[in-house]
This record gives sequence, structure tokens and C-alpha cells, in this order.
Amino acid sequence: MDYLHSVQNEVRVAQWLLDAQLPAARVIDDLEQPLVVSGHPVTFWHLIREGTRQPTYAELGRVLHDLHSLHLPDGLHLPAYSAFGRADLRIEKAVGIPDEDREFLRERAMELRDHLSLLQFDSPRGPVHGDAHLQNLMVDQDDQVILIDFENFSLDHPEWDLMVTATEYDSLRWQTSDQYASFSAAYGRDLRQWEGFPTLRAICEFKMTTWLMQNIAESRSVAAEYARRIASLRDDEATRCWSPG
Repeated sequence: MDYLHSVQNEVRVAQWLLDAQLPAARVIDDLEQPLVVSGHPVTFWHLIREGTRQPTYAELGRVLHDLHSLHLPDGLHLPAYSAFGRADLRIEKAVGIPDEDREFLRERAMELRDHLSLLQFDSPRGPVHGDAHLQNLMVDQDDQVILIDFENFSLDHPEWDLMVTATEYDSLRWQTSDQYASFSAAYGRDLRQWEGFPTLRAICEFKMTTWLMQNIAESRSVAAEYARRIASLRDDEATRCWSPG
């Protein structure tokens, strides 16, 4: 039940996006939601039948451009974007990491918060997806690109939605130059040209590392990837030879 308010917002966001004609996951609209079943909020959604292809970075850029152009309706109250998410909790709860890693990550979090507090954003606040990456798009059997996953929807600066793809290209080269260029052209902005980008990139890398950190017991490969990431975080100029996952 701790998630009830968040789930209620997910339902409201889905209904608003339908009204705004932005292709997105749809709740079953003839059922008042969420239901509470055995102390848990439950929602019901229309099945998206996937087509034969994956979404492109240009499509991600267009979807984000369209989303950021919308205005929130009266009555839809969204929280500010949580820049650090559950990172602090993960640092304290992680099992199997060296004490020096934990202390470094605590200090890094404080440093990044200081940098963020001084940041001047270029864009006014508006609707933000909050977890904007290619895996949160689907292409259905009619070749329509559909936005999914509304749990992190926020009212904040749109730069947060450009942060992940820009970081994945700038730091990690997980996209080709053509793919990133198509994303930036479709959106109408390359976040890397903004003076505040290094701060957002550092926050993104920090969150990616702390997310992986909680899974190091899964396999040697995950533990090795975490070790690579934490080592490179200690040196801002180090090449990020990270693997997706």
C-alpha cells in the first residue's frame, strides 16, 4: 500500500495521455482503478501485441518531443523528478561490496547533490517520463510506437529525459553516431551542448552503478562489471568501458 499514490498517478497519467492522443499504454477504462487486493494496489491494462521490429532512437526522440510539448491537465499532480532515485538506500543495503566502495559512493552522492543544487536548467518544468530509454517504447502489430512504464512520471525539467540517451552515447558509446544524431535531430536538441550536461551525466553514471551494485551476487560477470564501473567512477577522466546490463 506504500505504492498506492504512485499507482493512482500511473492510472491518471495513462488516461491523460489517451486524451492527449499520445500513443501510450492504456488502462482498462471501464474499471475504476487501482483495485486493492489483499493489501496490494492492482491495475489492469490493454495488451500490446508487439510487431516484428524494435523502436528506433529517432522514434524515441520524437516521442519525447511530443510528450514535453504537452501541458498537464488540472487535477493531475505529479511529484518532482527524483534525481537519485533509490541510490541512497541501495548504498546502505548492498551486500558484498567493500567498505571503501560504500564510503566513496556516499561521498560521491553528496558531491553530486552539491553540483545539482547549483545547476541552472534551460527549460521550464513540464511532464517528464522519468525513465526515458529505448526499452520503454514498444512497436505494436500496426507499427505504432507506444510509450510504456509510467511509474516515474514527474513534473520537472525535460533535460532529465534526455540524460540517459545522451550519457549512453557520450560516455559509453552504446549507440552509433548515426543513432544518436537521429535521436537529437528528432527531439530538436543535443543535450551534450548544454553546460549542465556533465553534472547530469555524472548523476546518470552514478545511478547506473548503484543499480548494478545490488545485483553483484547474481554472477561473476555482474560482479566484474560493477568493479569496472566503480573503478572508473573514481576518475572522472577515465574511459567508461562498460557493458549494458
